[in-house]
Parts: sequence; C-alpha cells; structure tokens
Amino acid sequence: MAKYESYQKSVLEASVWLSEEGFFGSHKGTGGNVSVRADEAALAITPSSVKYQEIKVSDICVVGFDLSVIEGNDKLKPSVETGMHSIIYKKRPDVNAIVHTHQIYGSIFALINTPIPALFDEVSFSLGAMIEVIPYALSGSPELVNNVAGKLSNNANAYIIQNHGILALGKTLDKAILHTELLEKVANIYCLALSTGKQVSTLPAEIVELARTMRDYEVKAAREK
Repeated sequence: MAKYESYQKSVLEASVWLSEEGFFGSHKGTGGNVSVRADEAALAITPSSVKYQEIKVSDICVVGFDLSVIEGNDKLKPSVETGMHSIIYKKRPDVNAIVHTHQIYGSIFALINTPIPALFDEVSFSLGAMIEVIPYALSGSPELVNNVAGKLSNNANAYIIQNHGILALGKTLDKAILHTELLEKVANIYCLALSTGKQVSTLPAEIVELARTMRDYEVKAAREK
C-alpha cells in the first residue's frame, strides 16, 4: 500500500457518504470538501470540481501544509479550500480531520449571520461553548483563510461560515462527521425553536464554562504532546 493510500481511501469514503446523505447541499454536485491530517506537514483532501461518485482513491490529493502537491491525479487540482484546511491543521494540533459542508440548517444560520449558543450539554461538550460565525470572504481566498484563522483560538469543533456553510473538526474523521451531524441537529432544533417566537433557554453559565474548559484542555494536551 502506498504511503498515503489509507488516508486517501478514508477521505473518499467519508465524502461519498456525506454527499449521499445531502450534507453537501446536492447529491450530484461538487460542493464541500473533506480532509485528514496525513503526517506532520501534509493533508489528504478532495479534488476540486469533481462529482464525489466519480472520484477514485488515487484522485484524492495529498498536499503539504505549504500547499505543494505531493500526490494525486495530475489532471485534478486540490480543493480550492485547501488553504483553509491547512491553516486549521497548523493552528490546531488537536484536529486530525476537517469536514466543510453546505448542509441545510447550518446554512440557515450562515445566512442570518447568527451564532448558535449552548443549548444541549452533549452538543456543547463536543462542539464547544458556542458555534461562532466566521465572517464572509470569497471561497478559496486568502481573506477567508485569515478569517478562519482568526476564530480558531476559541478551540471549538464547529463553525458557521457566513453566507457559505459550516466547518466541523475532529480528532478523527469519524469524530468530524459526528460533529457535522451534531451541528445540523442543533441548528435544526434551534431554527424551529426560534420560529415559535418564544424565549429559547440556554444552558446554565457554569455548564457553558465547563464546556469551554473541556475544549481548552483537549487543545492544550494536544499541543504538549
């Protein structure tokens, strides 16, 4: 087996599943992207503008954190969002997988530019004390990379990108996918709760602080390894 083949295979399998489950916003489109940390300075990521059902394992791009192409199909370019994935791996040693989607309910909050507060302890302990909004910038632009980098210090595992979609991070690819699902769950419920016009109750302050402390501890432990 080639050095990066297992990483490429896991990215492809995750991408096909997310596409089939509608997380990329369409079943036949090419939106969204998935990556995993392949070694200390490289990541495996989906190629740009190719339908997920048409991608082969060898088409998954392996790219250095400096964005140099290490392995993949010479005819395919890495995702336009590779820079965004790279900056996350460089700044967050606790993260080994990233999912970027255009899922429906998460995208609602991207359009109304509204963060999702701490509503359920299971979600907050996994994703962070709050799911914050990253300011808009054009897809694939250095400005978007900078905007993402500016939010990573909250040590959360999920973010909303204004007028774009969501980001879910994880220690493993399975965790990143779970965090994608948890974000959609809480976004769906919060949207319905807001539609009632009634006051939405959030978690007690001490639980919010506990969630924040837990996330900070995990990131600190990863930095000290």
